[in-house]
Amino acid sequence: MTAACRILLIDDHAVVRAGCRLLLQRRPEIELLEASSGVEGLRLNAEHHPRLITLDLSLGGSSGFEILPRLQSDSPSARILIFTMHEDPVVATRAMDAGAAGYASKNDGPETFLDAVDTVLRGEIYLSPTMARKLALRQIRTADNPLRSLSRRELDVLRLFGAGESLAEIADALKLSYRTVANSVSLIKRKLNVATNARLLRLAIDHLTPEP
Repeated sequence: MTAACRILLIDDHAVVRAGCRLLLQRRPEIELLEASSGVEGLRLNAEHHPRLITLDLSLGGSSGFEILPRLQSDSPSARILIFTMHEDPVVATRAMDAGAAGYASKNDGPETFLDAVDTVLRGEIYLSPTMARKLALRQIRTADNPLRSLSRRELDVLRLFGAGESLAEIADALKLSYRTVANSVSLIKRKLNVATNARLLRLAIDHLTPEP
């Protein structure tokens, strides 16, 4: 890392920010900026153009996925490390496809967070050990996965459907309209040649429910 390594931490949990601050204070070369909301994170990013952004996916009032493109647009050279409680490989794949350079879990130890920061700052891709294993297992099953024809949004809808969420809850979680979600479910059924919600639920549980 260079002498002026500016890192922007975007997380709406004060305890998480305090913990990360304590860890990063070990590194005198780091200048840390903190944002407690997506709006504040966008402002600080546009003003200071950090080298690394650590981004939570669940922000009060917004989603990390919503602001990720803006962060990239305002600071094209910044590397983005997702730091989240979500350990679903579907979510991790979506984040990496959107341009994130790393995916770290808040359930891992503090040294793992520092390893993730260092790895991403070196220009490499970081995945937490648990997520790397889940993604590897998911890829092994891809060849015979009946869901391979679905789009990313359809997979997200189906994953939440399999978790028992109602259409209204899915719409709220994905920031979509109820009608869009209902149409997506109908389209998924046609693509998979499934007639009933029970059969669709079984497919979702078999192929998309996260591992414990």
